[in-house]
This record gives sequence, structure tokens and C-alpha cells, in this order.
Amino acid sequence: MKLHEIKPPESNKKRKRVGRGDGSGHGTTSGRGTKGQLSRSGGNTRIGFEGGQMPLQRRVPHLRGFKNNRKMVFNVINTGMLEGFKEGIIVDYDLLLKKGLIMKKGNPLKVLGNGDLKKKLTVKANGFSKSAREKIEKAGGKAEVI
Repeated sequence: MKLHEIKPPESNKKRKRVGRGDGSGHGTTSGRGTKGQLSRSGGNTRIGFEGGQMPLQRRVPHLRGFKNNRKMVFNVINTGMLEGFKEGIIVDYDLLLKKGLIMKKGNPLKVLGNGDLKKKLTVKANGFSKSAREKIEKAGGKAEVI
């Protein structure tokens, strides 16, 4: 015998047989008590039944539409915000996080083209808008997709 072979003994308890006469101790009402919804056959009602009261799922108004819980939420930064960095620097996620320009930690970064950029920067991000990429490259920098 090994430790992993040990099992508890099989139960020899008999199931309760109801409705087999008064002599059995579970006759007449079969242990359901007298009267009432739960004493009847089919007394267990459907899920959400509240005894005839308007159920919760009908009391609460239904919300229309649908919410996509897999939606990609980006950290957005504009090209105008990049003007504050020194020329020739590599601007990436960690630098923006350290400067406090990123609010949602862990979400991907996207650069949008609002504002002007005159400094030559290398920007590394998960995505760029068309106008942001053009402005960065026009200033002599590079837009690298991670």
C-alpha cells in the first residue's frame, strides 16, 4: 500500500425513501411539511421566480447595444507634446511614462498628429497616425513601430 493509493471507505448510507407509508417515518407529506408552494409537486419554481412579484430581470430596464470588452485602449500622445524633448533623443514608452505624459500604464502607445514638431526625434510607439508620421519625418526624425 502506498500513500497515493489510500482512499476513503465507500459510503453505505441508504438514500431517504419518502412516500412509502407512515411506518417508514417519511409517509403522508414525504418530509415536505403541509401546504404551501414547496409542498406541491413541481413546487421548485424556475430561476428568477420571486413568488409572483415582478422579477429583478424585468424590473431593471434593459440597456441597449453592446459593449466590446476586448476593445484596444491606447495611450494617446500628440506631436505637439513631443516638442518639449531635446533634439536627437529617442522618445519611447518608458521615457513618456517617467515624464508623466502617459496615464494608462500597460496600454499601447499611439502618436497622433495634433500640433507642430520642429525637432529631430526618434519616436518608438505601437502606432502612428498618417499625419503624425509625416510630421516626425518632415522634421528629420524617425517613426518606429514597435
